[in-house]
Amino acid sequence: MSFGTQTPRQKMINLMYIVLMALLALNVSSDVLRGFTLVDESLTRSTSNSAEQNQSLYKALAEYMEKNPEKVGPWYEKAMHVRRMSDSLYVFVGDLKAKINESSQEDLEAASHVMFAPSTGKGKELAKSISTYKSEILAQIEDPVQKKIITDNFTLNIPRLFEGTPVAAAVTLLTKLQSDIRYAEGEVLHTLTKDIDVRDVRVNQVNAYVIPSSQNIVRGGKLSAQIILAAVDTTQRPAVFIGEKQLPEEAHGWYETVCNSTGEFNLTGYLELNQGNGEILRRDFSQKYTVVEPSATVSATLMNVLYAGYDNPISISVPGVPNGQVQATIANGNGTLKRVGNGYVAHPTAIGKEAVIRVTATMDGRTQVMGDYSYRVRQLPDPSPFIEYKDANGSLKRYRGGSGLSKAVLMNTDGIVAAIDDGLLNIDFQVLGFETTFFDNMGNAVPEVSSSANFSSRQKDMFRRLSRGKRFYISRVRAKGPDGVERLLPTTLEVIVN
Repeated sequence: MSFGTQTPRQKMINLMYIVLMALLALNVSSDVLRGFTLVDESLTRSTSNSAEQNQSLYKALAEYMEKNPEKVGPWYEKAMHVRRMSDSLYVFVGDLKAKINESSQEDLEAASHVMFAPSTGKGKELAKSISTYKSEILAQIEDPVQKKIITDNFTLNIPRLFEGTPVAAAVTLLTKLQSDIRYAEGEVLHTLTKDIDVRDVRVNQVNAYVIPSSQNIVRGGKLSAQIILAAVDTTQRPAVFIGEKQLPEEAHGWYETVCNSTGEFNLTGYLELNQGNGEILRRDFSQKYTVVEPSATVSATLMNVLYAGYDNPISISVPGVPNGQVQATIANGNGTLKRVGNGYVAHPTAIGKEAVIRVTATMDGRTQVMGDYSYRVRQLPDPSPFIEYKDANGSLKRYRGGSGLSKAVLMNTDGIVAAIDDGLLNIDFQVLGFETTFFDNMGNAVPEVSSSANFSSRQKDMFRRLSRGKRFYISRVRAKGPDGVERLLPTTLEVIVN
């Protein structure tokens, strides 16, 4: 890239970027990581300044839109489209920064995990979003110098930039991307303001634009697009042709068509406007859009299976569709699915039979199936028994055996509990009974049985006789879970008295 054709701001950002890439090739130290932080802070300040300048342009357009909507309308609509595109990509990049920043600054795996982890990695989505954004921005700028700057800024090798990159460097790269977004947004706004003098709303350039409601359409959905002639008196509406077919005048430039085939398509045509000198002005337009198969995102919050007789949290969403317009049911009758808050709870009943979750969405006034998703249904695993007590600070503790337990704590404990708390599940079970086994001085086993979760009086008497270093065993624990299944736990809890 030739620095001679760039603004001072862009020269500064690119120089910092070159330094950043050079540092990435080194074995980074804590001092270098602090250097990344300084670069990130500088880029953040530059981004903030660009955002303030853009906001002043939006404010001016809004004021003159209020005064003269007939004249300013097309430019204002275009500006709002640019704002939505820019804010969406900016926030997406910010979310990636936040996820990466959850790790330490020198971590070399965090960025790779966020970007390239199987099923959850965001690298491909980021690359696709950048490509789409760049295409739309470049379509609205004519200056070849600015086109080259923006093209260079958004031509990124995602795998090379984030593979094995420390957190501090990855965050700084994403901050530069946010800075480039605000810069590109500002360049489009300046281009729009050249088309209309916000002082007296004069025009000096004529262009044809297509503003689609979305460039990604689910098969069976509608493509909606506003086709306008910018920088022209909107009281004199142009004739709009899709291919060679003219839109009805009462359509006011709105074009809709049902999309029944998947793939990439082009909406092409032209506008014609009668000028004051009797000549006809023609402007061609072309807008790419993609039609995709219906899809939804369904994930079990706990893991990739559902447990019978248990309320399994489920997250369900459809890209581009508000949650209020998404519905889901268990289609094959194996249980129920209920909406709870922002998610769902699946309660399957039959073990060994799949639960099929069917997702539908309401779009354009009609309901469409977005997909069926099958989950295996298993029985809840066995819980573990333990003694639950409070320490000197009042914090709840769980004694799992194999180490010393204070005799005072033991005497003040009512009984035992059972639960699954393996880091994925946290499910309490009801203890129905258990057995304790003590050994007398001759080595003979002395069993005592409790018919509830509490220690019996005979078991408590045995505790009082235990001296330091003695041990006993809790076994044959019977427990019942939320699925209603009673089970005999195979685990034996060894208690060593301090």
